[in-house]
Amino acid sequence: MVYLHCLPPSAEPRVSDHMPQILDMIKQIIENGYAYIVDGDVYFSVEKFPDYGRLSGRKLEDNRAGERVAVDSRKKHPADFALWKTAKEGEPFWDSPWGPGRPGWHIECSAMSAAYLGYSFDIHGGGMDLVFPHHENEIAQSCAVCNHSNISYWIHNGFVTVDSEKMSKSLGNFFTIRQVIDLYHPLALRLFLLGTHYQSPINYADVLLESASDRIFYIYQTLHDCESALSQRDVVTLKDTIPPDTVNIINNFYNVFVTSMSDDLHTPVVLAALSDPLKTINDLLHTRKGKKQELRIESLAAFGKILGNVLSTLGLMPESYSEILQQLRDKALKRAKLTEDQVLQKIDERTAARKNKEYERSDIIRKDLAAVGIALMDSPDGTTWRPAVPLAIQEQQVSIT
Repeated sequence: MVYLHCLPPSAEPRVSDHMPQILDMIKQIIENGYAYIVDGDVYFSVEKFPDYGRLSGRKLEDNRAGERVAVDSRKKHPADFALWKTAKEGEPFWDSPWGPGRPGWHIECSAMSAAYLGYSFDIHGGGMDLVFPHHENEIAQSCAVCNHSNISYWIHNGFVTVDSEKMSKSLGNFFTIRQVIDLYHPLALRLFLLGTHYQSPINYADVLLESASDRIFYIYQTLHDCESALSQRDVVTLKDTIPPDTVNIINNFYNVFVTSMSDDLHTPVVLAALSDPLKTINDLLHTRKGKKQELRIESLAAFGKILGNVLSTLGLMPESYSEILQQLRDKALKRAKLTEDQVLQKIDERTAARKNKEYERSDIIRKDLAAVGIALMDSPDGTTWRPAVPLAIQEQQVSIT
């Protein structure tokens, strides 16, 4: 979570530490007439709660018992769910007014969220599969205790597929985040995840991770170049004004950012909107026309500031641009199964081949490196390298497009 720039939670409660709150909540639900006791089990009566189904849109008469679980004939309604279950042999149990047992699945979350956040709070999250019955049952329980209970926003994330197939152990396409970030930088993974709206299913494929890694290298390289240009100037001498064209690009970008993030966290639109300011920075840094722009350094400072603020909000701001660029290079070398010394040796071999007019050999060296994701960049100062999408994967991208 730290590697992915996720902020730490304020509290990480355990069910076993909150048994008194769970028992108190069940007692209150019974006293308010929403639950009944059968042989040491306590069930919530869904028919007593007219709003049952308001989150999922399911009607009570449409609910059927699950195929995997036999219907308990002791229930008043098949959709009634357990608040407390009688202890079974070999299971952990706690004492309660209804006998030894353990809490039902749903009551744990209602009790712990109420203990830390109260009965009304802003955001409740979870996977799409939790809308029904888990979150539906949480609403019923919490409202049965406190009729003013309310969640302002329910946020449900889509599932991960792998090469368009659902991820599962049975299909053998199951892997962990640790395995992914062994080869790809965690912030490349974060960029990839933000590139799909959280409600939509997200398709994991190497071609998409390579593309995200390439994109984030471009973002950080651009901002590193911008930072380097600014470091060569005395900030005190910068003027307060910036050109109208720069103002327009910054205002348009910021408006897209605010509007999209306010529209149910529409991060893919924000990431797409990065293109204009990044392209303008590169024009100001590297093109003949850009270098002649009036108030060029002031424009670069303004772009660097707004992009830094947005990347910070998205959790994509590194401590150092130069450090993360090196980390991205290291990951690329690992994927290519090469060391930096081996790449530099290949660059020397190619330079020698070009001097000897062995252009075919020079091209072969470049293509061999490009095949494994190492791109060579020629300039008057010599040849350098940067990570790139491997050639075979680039062809996959074209076929996907």
